[in-house]
Amino acid sequence: MTGWQTLFYKEVLRFWKVGFQTLGAPILTAVLYLLIFGHALGTHVTVYGSVPYTAFLVPGLVMMSVLQNAFANSSSSLIQSKVMGSLVFVLLTPLSPLAMFLAYVGSSLVRGVVVGLGVFVVTAVFFVRPDFAAPVWIVVFLVLAAALMGTLGLIAGLWSEKFDQMALFQNFLVMPMTFLAGVFYSIHSLPPFWQAVSHFNPFFYMIDGFRHGFFGHSDVSPWVSLGVVGVAWLVTSAIALRLLTTGYKIRH
Repeated sequence: MTGWQTLFYKEVLRFWKVGFQTLGAPILTAVLYLLIFGHALGTHVTVYGSVPYTAFLVPGLVMMSVLQNAFANSSSSLIQSKVMGSLVFVLLTPLSPLAMFLAYVGSSLVRGVVVGLGVFVVTAVFFVRPDFAAPVWIVVFLVLAAALMGTLGLIAGLWSEKFDQMALFQNFLVMPMTFLAGVFYSIHSLPPFWQAVSHFNPFFYMIDGFRHGFFGHSDVSPWVSLGVVGVAWLVTSAIALRLLTTGYKIRH
């Protein structure tokens, strides 16, 4: 246990030492989104029949921040270590692939959850605090989504050999899928074709299930969302462990 805990501690310190960039900046970005969209649409739009748009927006922004920062933590750590050559010091240790997986994904989970909580606290204090209809769902989807994105970031970091490849992964996969997952809208407001397309986006289920915990309403059943997100995490975890075991682009 000591090995993965040490690497986990090192990874947490890595983002904590530059907290203004890794924690403060994402919180500020989410608050700006809330200010702009809330001011423009807050008095004109209600969702699920009675939920004010500003309140509806908060869980989406919280989860968006969680997803993006959990992914960024593991992916940026690996690509920086590979480019700078410091990854060799991790590979020289007797850490097992599972230990490395737990450390990288665990630290990503911590960063994602901390940023998400920061966004929620700021919006609750200065803007609006949504209700807690089902707190268990909130915790389940918060942890599971952060773990999934941390695992996906681990895969992206292993695959990428330079920062351009990482940017490609971030800008053309993670960012579009996050913004098209219902952060700023309910998919029931979309035409039927785009509603159907949204159901193929796993990010949608993370946000929709998380939002269900606040309002007791969602576009799909939270159990369906839990199944999709759970299966997605198991699949990505299996892939990440396989890549670590074979030393894909880090040992050969």
